[in-house]
Amino acid sequence: MLKKYLMAPGPTPVPEKVLLEMAKPMIHHRTDEFSKTFAQSAEGLKKVFNTKKEVLMLAGSGTAGMEAAIINTLNPGDKVLVIDAGKFGQRWKNISKTFGMDVHVIELEWGTSVDPAMVESFLIANPDTKAVMLQGSETSTTAYHPVKEIGKIISTKEDTLFIVDGITSIGVHETLMDEWGIDIAVTGSQKAFMLPPGLAFIALSDKAWKFCEKATIPRYYLDLKRELKSQREATTAYTPTVTIINGLKVVLDMMEEEGLTNVYKRHQINGDATRAAVQAMGFKLLPTGTPSNAATGFYLPDGFEGGKFVKFMREKVGITYAGGQDHLKGRIIRISHLGYHDAFDTITAISGLEMGLAKFGVKFDMGSGVKAAQEILKNYIGE
Repeated sequence: MLKKYLMAPGPTPVPEKVLLEMAKPMIHHRTDEFSKTFAQSAEGLKKVFNTKKEVLMLAGSGTAGMEAAIINTLNPGDKVLVIDAGKFGQRWKNISKTFGMDVHVIELEWGTSVDPAMVESFLIANPDTKAVMLQGSETSTTAYHPVKEIGKIISTKEDTLFIVDGITSIGVHETLMDEWGIDIAVTGSQKAFMLPPGLAFIALSDKAWKFCEKATIPRYYLDLKRELKSQREATTAYTPTVTIINGLKVVLDMMEEEGLTNVYKRHQINGDATRAAVQAMGFKLLPTGTPSNAATGFYLPDGFEGGKFVKFMREKVGITYAGGQDHLKGRIIRISHLGYHDAFDTITAISGLEMGLAKFGVKFDMGSGVKAAQEILKNYIGE
């Protein structure tokens, strides 16, 4: 028997009750039955985003939401600032270049969290900047950026948008879209929302909707004005992901029952436990800035075959970790504590890591990681 454990930061495990809801017979999407579920999900999303504005649901991955954010609000030649501190900061840069933006970059070492003063200095020197783009949680480095502090800087600038990829931060870290001055927030279904891939969420501020009026990039499927009109009537412009939205309603009910404060606390605790575990085993954390509570990244010993180890653990042990990307490929492991994840998932992730590394000949004090995690987790189980 080989049980499977998803310990990578997306896709994440889907709760049983959500799977059962999505397994029900298909219904037509242009019906009162589905519109009711859609409307309830739309209201629930506002609570997670902490916004009074509509949160639109798009059939597509989080990257569809990122592209929609750009093509609906900006124009070719617009000056934009991208925080490039990892693989997904590069994605903001690449999408912007694809559509002809004048892209400027604050390029940081992977693992770094951007200093808000760097953003402020750029905006002072470049008051014609139309948008600042960054990740809340940079999944490739498991670092968290100071979204709140940067939002405060940009919120006073009527001609500059603050666009946040919250794909592994919304539902993990408290994100107050309206209060923090986030103009566009994007996330996806397969992370903290505990659903299969295939659904993107995007919300725009009043400032961002004004930008939409002047945007000239051709768009059809990802036209947010068209989607806003339809979704205000509890439907979508095009065929929605019916089964995933049915599951979303259950997920949002679960999050409300747990309480968002407790959701954030659970991610924090499991993040603290995982970080303590890998450090107790003697490994160096990847983030040099603020660590994300979505996943923990750490460096493997020099010369260790990280890719071979990840494949072995997935295929022979049943535990899926994530490796590194680009220059970190084979050099790091990333362990998720994201979404449908509790204390004993953390223990499984760490104990499996210990056994796997020991089998590969890595020397460390066996049990040290599990013990360090337990020291943190024992204070919270049963609460």
